Amino acid sequence: MTSIFRLPAVALLLLAALAAAPAPADKLTTEQLLSRLSGSIESLKTLRCTVQARERLEGNKYQTARSTMKIAFSPLKVYVRNQKGVEVLWVTGQNNGDAWVNPNAFPYVTLNLDPNGSVMRRNQHHTVLNAGFGTIADLIKGSTMRQDHAYERSFRYTGDSVVAGRACHVLRSDFPQFRYVTYKPAKAESISRIAERFGCGEYRIMERNGLSVEETVPAGKVLQVPNSYGRRTIVCVDQKTFLPTMVQVHDDKGLFEKFEFSEVVANQPIPAAEFAKDYKGYKF
Repeated sequence: MTSIFRLPAVALLLLAALAAAPAPADKLTTEQLLSRLSGSIESLKTLRCTVQARERLEGNKYQTARSTMKIAFSPLKVYVRNQKGVEVLWVTGQNNGDAWVNPNAFPYVTLNLDPNGSVMRRNQHHTVLNAGFGTIADLIKGSTMRQDHAYERSFRYTGDSVVAGRACHVLRSDFPQFRYVTYKPAKAESISRIAERFGCGEYRIMERNGLSVEETVPAGKVLQVPNSYGRRTIVCVDQKTFLPTMVQVHDDKGLFEKFEFSEVVANQPIPAAEFAKDYKGYKF
């Protein structure tokens, strides 16, 4: 008889414990993930990382590069070295706005080059001034010049994955309406301003219309311009740091670009000496 009465008592205790336990945390929403990602990028003071890049060039050829980066923000300072030993250093307020470039090739002299000029932008989707996560921040936030923000609104949190051993949240944009549209400037415009207006990046405007980055497009000239950055875009976000570990963009031709970030160290002080051209180990 005693055991018959004990069972209900135990059950009641279990039910009471379950009732008192906190409810499971709500699943992360798309809006929360986008906010955390944007906030983590915007709060960066310094960044060290290695980037593996794959970019499609003219003629559907692909270029790959592996680079190490050191970046300090506000004011911006950037040092980049790739696997071929090419070094780039750019520091706000120094060298008349040019970057110091060690091409690591004959005649082995340091060059002073405009980071937004045609020499440094040759076969490059992005400027060194946007190194790190700047491009990704632009993708998900969008330009204030854009009238249509359908691309930015198309991102969705689609689940979790593992990239290079790191647990990640996955953001995905499916934008089947990606296409090239006709654009005629009402007044002379730079390529960078047109790219900002359409949120498409400068490279495909130059490639499609046979232009160089330094050209000013005259009023009335007919251009073919992408109406967004991509047809399918995937951004993997580290679950601990909420910084990107990978971004991959497809357009009407297939893979446009892919960047993988590893050895990421954020907001750890970088000595000012490491942004000086005579720093030990540099070859400027």
